[in-house]
Amino acid sequence: MSSSSDPTQERIPDPRATPTALDLGLYARADVGPRITGVEMVAIGVSVVWIGAVVFFGFGTSEEEDAGGGLSTLLSILAVILPLALIWVAAMAARTARALRQEAARLQASIDAMRAAYVEQQQRQSMEMKPDLVQKLDDLVAAQQAADTKLATFTSLRAVEPAEVRAAVPPVLSEADAAQPQPALAFVQEAVVEPISVADFIKALNFPENEHDKEGFRTLRRALEDRSTERLIRASQDVLTLLSQDGIYMDDLRPDRSKSEVWRRFAKGERGRPIAALGGIHDRSSLVLAAGRMRKDPVFRDAVHHFLRHFDRTFMEFEKNASDEEIAHLADTRTARAFMLLGRVTGTFD
Repeated sequence: MSSSSDPTQERIPDPRATPTALDLGLYARADVGPRITGVEMVAIGVSVVWIGAVVFFGFGTSEEEDAGGGLSTLLSILAVILPLALIWVAAMAARTARALRQEAARLQASIDAMRAAYVEQQQRQSMEMKPDLVQKLDDLVAAQQAADTKLATFTSLRAVEPAEVRAAVPPVLSEADAAQPQPALAFVQEAVVEPISVADFIKALNFPENEHDKEGFRTLRRALEDRSTERLIRASQDVLTLLSQDGIYMDDLRPDRSKSEVWRRFAKGERGRPIAALGGIHDRSSLVLAAGRMRKDPVFRDAVHHFLRHFDRTFMEFEKNASDEEIAHLADTRTARAFMLLGRVTGTFD
């Protein structure tokens, strides 16, 4: 009794079977066309016409053939064969040219496909590497900025209160308030505003970033309420507005960082070469424009001297309660950059 066939055994391929050809797609050789193409058909037709013409018209009379003998027969044969040979040579040349054109087109298509695949691979690799590369660049920039800050500043090690608590500039009483007897101060102290803190003072000197910077405007209003810093803020606003009329903006300037000890020497009254490092603005166009306006515009000149005078006074008081790191942050504000630029123009660092 015959057993039923197992369907799984029928799917096992025969090892003796001929393996299928590998599909190379575009890179496979072109299929061989028909052996007899239109070119050969034309050649065959022309050959038949030529032979028929030779048979129909002939090549001369029998008397001429007898007179010429074998030479005449040879010439007759050549006259028949040579045109046929030329016809088939032309046919083979046309067929070869057609094959070469097809091969050239196939090679060009292969090259285009390889170029497209290479470009796609490069774009894919660049897209895959881009997030990591951007992250590494951001880390490098942050590390460089941190290193520059550490090299340019030596943070004070003394125990100080937080910047949000310490006063940037001690309150200044007017001469009339100072002359009043002590009991009268009980009514005056209710109207006295608390001194602005170091952190708010630095933010105020940098001014708001844009019209949406609510915290910056809050800090600026707070600074304008403090009599010790209100004059410096006003003077800084004036010179920044005048400089912007000439296309000079503090955000475009990249000053060299100076050590905090140089700023402290400036606060203690040193001028000239010992504090030349504070003039870290090297933008030639900004210096030339500011210097030219200093010579021609008396309003600008008065505003600059008014600003430098208030910056000197305010910074002398600020330096007493500020750490080295806070001085470095103040040096990076727009007001401090204006001081560096105008200080070089007026010769403060010469």
